[in-house]
Amino acid sequence: MTVDERTTPDATEAPAATEAPTAPVTGERADLLEVLAKHRYFLRFTTRDLTDEQAGLRTTASEFCLGGLIKHVTAVERNWVAFILNGPSAMGNFETMTEADRARWADESRMLPGETLDGLLAAYADVARRTDDLVTTLPDLDAAWPLPKAPWFEPGAHWSARRVLMHIVAETAQHAGHADIIRESLDGAKSMG
Repeated sequence: MTVDERTTPDATEAPAATEAPTAPVTGERADLLEVLAKHRYFLRFTTRDLTDEQAGLRTTASEFCLGGLIKHVTAVERNWVAFILNGPSAMGNFETMTEADRARWADESRMLPGETLDGLLAAYADVARRTDDLVTTLPDLDAAWPLPKAPWFEPGAHWSARRVLMHIVAETAQHAGHADIIRESLDGAKSMG
C-alpha cells in the first residue's frame, strides 16, 4: 500500500494500541526527500563547531550570516509548506508590504539578540520534519494554487505542490552553497575539498 492509499481512521475511533507500520516512501516522493535531506545536511554542516558569535558574523558582501541563512531557509520552507496547505493567503501580499513587514523580513537574514545557533538549528529541524511528513502524506502532488502577488512571480501563475517542493530543494541548495562561501570566509573551513 502506498502512502496515498492509506486510510485515515474516523476521528471518533480510539487510536490503536500499536499502529501498523506505514509502507516505505518510494518513487518521486522518496527522491524529493532524499535530495532535500542532502542539501539540508550541507547547509547545516557549514555551521559545525561554531559559536553563536561566529554564526552571527557577516563575512562577505552578503547581508546574510550563517545563522541568518539557517533562519531564512527555515522561514522560506515554513512559508511554502503553508502555501501548499492553504494557498496564497498563507504567504501574504508582497505588493502591500509595510516598512514593518520589510524590517521583519530583513531580520530573517541575521541573528537577533538572544537567538542561538542551537535554537535556529532546532527550529530548522522542526520545520524539516513537518515538510517531510507533508511529502509522505499529501494526497496529490499535482494540487495547485495561484501564486501570491509579488513582483518576482509571473502574474496568473499557479504552482503545484510538486513545483513548490522543487523550489524548496532549489532554495536550500542555493543557500547551502552561499553558506559554504560565508564559512570559508570566516575561518577557511570548507564543506568539500
